Amino acid sequence: MWKTRSVQLNVRLPHDVAAQAEEVQETDPEFLSRVVLYGLTRRSIYRHLRDQGQAGTDLPPETLQPTA
Repeated sequence: MWKTRSVQLNVRLPHDVAAQAEEVQETDPEFLSRVVLYGLTRRSIYRHLRDQGQAGTDLPPETLQPTA
């Protein structure tokens, strides 16, 4: 598919979510990798679309809010 490499992430999560993340990291690290990849891909797409939208409008960046 593509070249990959390991990275170390240090994030602060609510206790219950952190426990789930630790469990998944031990039992299915590939799933956790896909979750992070999915989130970062969405972020990249959002930024790209936001930047394209700003190029066609005079609105300041503060007025462009992400959609949930």
